[in-house]
Amino acid sequence: KPGLFELAHGGTIFLDEISELPLLLQGRLLRVLQEKEVMRIGDNKMIPVDVRIICASNRSLINLVNQKQFRSDLYFRISTLRLKIPPLSQRADDIELLSSYFLKVYSSKYKKGALAISSEALSYLKAYVFKGNVRELQGMIERAVVISESPTIEIDDFDASSYSDDYDMMDAD
Repeated sequence: KPGLFELAHGGTIFLDEISELPLLLQGRLLRVLQEKEVMRIGDNKMIPVDVRIICASNRSLINLVNQKQFRSDLYFRISTLRLKIPPLSQRADDIELLSSYFLKVYSSKYKKGALAISSEALSYLKAYVFKGNVRELQGMIERAVVISESPTIEIDDFDASSYSDDYDMMDAD
């Protein structure tokens, strides 16, 4: 059956956390990017692919290259255009927009009807330090939607103590 690159032919594929790709697979990815063709598992013919690649990482790829944990040839192939997105804690204005989006998504998913976030809860989110960035905000909004019994999300719906407990457990590892 077709793989991800074959399915993305003529379009774009997003490779999240590219820094976590094992060195062996980095070499295979580099070949796909250079040769612009793939072979299905168990097949013997090459299939041409025209795919735009977008990669993301929360780690410094150049540091990983220097530590020999990321291939330099792959780094230079994928770093044609680099965008550095600051952490969510430095983009407080994005929090309202993202919260509104996630609220719509999860209100629909959990059939909660139209929900709103109180101004106090929004202020709380804007002041909150998101160690997990957008994924953490997304999880907080989803949890709030699930547990809220009101049409308005309040600060108590975020139950921040459970998140700080998670950080304590992460630090213990």
